[in-house]
Amino acid sequence: MKKALVLLYGITSYALFFGLFLYLIGFLGNLFVPVSVDVGPEAPLGTALLINTSLILLFGLQHSIMARPAFKRVWTKIIPECIERSTYVMASNIALAAVVFFWRPIPAVLWDFTGTSMEVVGWAAFAFGWLFLLVSTFLVNHFDLFGLLQVFRFAKDGKPKELTFTTRAFYKFVRHPIYLGWFIASWCTPVMTVGHLLYAAGMSIYMLVAIPLEERDLTAIHGDTYRDYKNSVPSLVPRLGKVGGTPRKTSVA
Repeated sequence: MKKALVLLYGITSYALFFGLFLYLIGFLGNLFVPVSVDVGPEAPLGTALLINTSLILLFGLQHSIMARPAFKRVWTKIIPECIERSTYVMASNIALAAVVFFWRPIPAVLWDFTGTSMEVVGWAAFAFGWLFLLVSTFLVNHFDLFGLLQVFRFAKDGKPKELTFTTRAFYKFVRHPIYLGWFIASWCTPVMTVGHLLYAAGMSIYMLVAIPLEERDLTAIHGDTYRDYKNSVPSLVPRLGKVGGTPRKTSVA
């Protein structure tokens, strides 16, 4: 019974994540969703800035605090280790849902390439960013990253397994292709409003703060292996003509 509940919890957490991921694409692109970065209940400028900034801060704090090893050590004394990642994903779902459903548009337009050749470029870059991000998650074991692998392992035999080091594809050029895809998807748009700019800038600041925290943890876990990888492969901007080859550990189940 316990294994069935753990498995159901992990699958539910993942399904909610994937639904919100798709909604976020529509949210940022103003596509197919009733409430988006530029469409929804408006508020006075000061109120909108306060609400939106608070939502981004909530999202960033949740992601940063719950991802730290010190928090995980305490947290897994309260909840079973097998659902730690799924619980992180569920909390991320709640934080992301708050962003997309409570966001207040600030519709003043900064640029608008509608009807020009740059509109096509903007949409192409937007789509590329999301695809790049999604593919990058599979390069570091997508199902481990979002908690499914852990609950399936527990349901099967209860024994977590160590994952291997890898620098497949994008990870040979940048250390954080998931963040790079997120940057591209956040900033590349045919129509940039003040509200969209606030989202892009706020999430970019979160990512730039998160990267050194994440790399500190990776260095503590993997030692010289990660230090060598860090020294040979750039963080976000690829070096033309140079490919890193030091292996990287994807994660620990």
